[in-house]
Amino acid sequence: MKKKIPIGISARHVHLSQLHQDILFGKDYCLSFFKQLSQPNQFACVEKVKIITLGGKELEARVLGPLRNETQVEVSKGDVLTYKFESPLHQVPIRSSGDTENSGVCTLVGPKGSVVLSTGVIIADRHIHMNENDAQYFGVKNGDKVYIKLEGPKKALLGDVLIRVSHKFVLDCHLDTDDSNANLVSTGDTCTLIKRKL
Repeated sequence: MKKKIPIGISARHVHLSQLHQDILFGKDYCLSFFKQLSQPNQFACVEKVKIITLGGKELEARVLGPLRNETQVEVSKGDVLTYKFESPLHQVPIRSSGDTENSGVCTLVGPKGSVVLSTGVIIADRHIHMNENDAQYFGVKNGDKVYIKLEGPKKALLGDVLIRVSHKFVLDCHLDTDDSNANLVSTGDTCTLIKRKL
C-alpha cells in the first residue's frame, strides 16, 4: 500500500520581515513561541496582528516565525470575500509562499505601529513538503503538480497540488481552510498522492 501523507490545515497567518516587526512591535522586540509547526524550525507565535483590508474590514491573524526577508499575508478565498480584500485594481492571487510580486494589499496594525503593504497578500497554493527520499519513493520532483485523494465523509480528488522538495522538509500536505471545510478534513488526517498529468 502506498504511503499515506499527513495533512496540515493552514489558517490565515502572517510572516513578518525584521523591518516590519520593528514597526509593528517595537525595535528589538522578540516574538514569543506558541507552538511548533509541522516543518522543522517553523513555529507559531503568541503574537497576532490586525489586518485592515481594502474594504475597510478588520480581522486578526497569528504571526509565524522565523522572520522572513519579505512580509507575507496568507488568507483563504473565504477571507478574501468576507473581509473585502479585493478591488478591480487589486486582486489576491493563488501563489506559492514567497511569490508575492503584484499580489494583494492591506494594512497591518500592531501594538506599536502600522505598515501599509502594497503587495504581499496571497491565497496559498495546495502543496506537499517532502525530502529527497520521499520524492524518490513517490516518483516526483520539485515543482511537479499532482492529485491527492482525500478519504472521509466527503471523498474528493484535488488537483494542482505542488510538490516542494528539500532536505529541510518533512512529509506534509498543506491545505487551506477552504479545502478543509469543503472536504471535511482536518490536521492529522491523511491523503494519498496520485500521479496524473494535469
